[in-house]
Amino acid sequence: MGLAILDLDGNVLSVKSFKETSRSEVVSHIMRYGKAVLISTDVYPHPKMVKKLSSTLKSRIDAPNKFISVESKIETVETYLKSKSCSPISKVVHSDEIPQNAHERDALAAALKTYKKYQNKLQNISKRTKKLNLSNFEVDTIRVMFLQGIPVSKAIEDVLESKKQAEDDFDFSVTEPYLVNNQESSEEYLELIGPLKNKIKSQENQIKNLKKKSRALADELAQAHMEISKMNQKVDDLHYQYSRGLLEKKKVASKIAIIKDLQEKIRNEKKLRIELKENLTAIKNVKSLEISKGVVPVKIIESFTREGLKDACEYWKIKKGDVVFLKNSKGGGSHTASLISQREVRAVILNDKISHPAAEEFEKNMIPLLDVDSVDLNMIDKFAVVGTYSLQKQIENWENHVKNKIASEDRKKLLNVIDEYRAKRRRS
Repeated sequence: MGLAILDLDGNVLSVKSFKETSRSEVVSHIMRYGKAVLISTDVYPHPKMVKKLSSTLKSRIDAPNKFISVESKIETVETYLKSKSCSPISKVVHSDEIPQNAHERDALAAALKTYKKYQNKLQNISKRTKKLNLSNFEVDTIRVMFLQGIPVSKAIEDVLESKKQAEDDFDFSVTEPYLVNNQESSEEYLELIGPLKNKIKSQENQIKNLKKKSRALADELAQAHMEISKMNQKVDDLHYQYSRGLLEKKKVASKIAIIKDLQEKIRNEKKLRIELKENLTAIKNVKSLEISKGVVPVKIIESFTREGLKDACEYWKIKKGDVVFLKNSKGGGSHTASLISQREVRAVILNDKISHPAAEEFEKNMIPLLDVDSVDLNMIDKFAVVGTYSLQKQIENWENHVKNKIASEDRKKLLNVIDEYRAKRRRS
């Protein structure tokens, strides 16, 4: 982080950057130059570090209400450097008043912008207090009170009142005889001036003691600020450790969730492997039965739907010449029947009554529909078998029935044509 310190007249006292340092060291560096009145920053909104420094130093924060561009910071610092023609500007020649890196440049730019914001008012305070016969310390006190948010008139009034009170506390009554009658002898003059000198000496000693006590209190205050800073650092460390602990818990929870997901995938893979193994066994049994001439394997379709047909085709690999058993005929129509017909199966064994449009679709494609009670169907695990002789006999019966049905319909159509022709001849 970068740090720039200015006095009330806008003079740059220090430009410095810190790397991996504690807040107590930053506070100690600032207090070497006096009491901090305003803390400015170039970041919007101001960082937590600035807020903590403000709390430690009991100073007000002056932060920008918008983002400050890098170009604006460079322009501000370059203007300052041009005014410091007598100071070394190069980074090669180090100076406490010249920024040596980007952090120091940004800090100095923020400090200069904040001072420029209050510069005219601070200069007006100096001009306004010239006629009041105030000391530099008293003028600075008024400017500090203004920066702390106290109106200028109120600040001047308070300083003047304090000054008057201090003058009233100093008793000049002992000098009145000398002021009234300046013709008195030197002995009388010495008698009058003696107590006054003693009083001055006493007050000087008192001032020295008060200054000594003030320095001691300042040291205690600095020590207290350092202790507070250390405690704040401990709080930050504890907060970091707590946050780190939460992060570790989140990581552990995330890994546990991943492990559970992988375990679920393993279970599904095992289940699928078992199903595939059973499927392979069933297909092997079907192939072995296909070789046998005594029975014909029958592949089962659980439901007469698009999904049911898709599942059966994936499981059994239904192909041309297969015999299928339609376990449930509900929900199927001509479209579903056409999907089975496209496979060019040898026959369809029905467990219940099929819809009329579906039956017509099968008849149109000459695929026999056989009732389960008319064939010798035996269930074996997940597939079934039917006797070769029984199957062939029922297929022939169905084909003869369909042929007779078609012939009967053709005769009806022919008779209808003849009747229509005869009726037309009679009318003519």
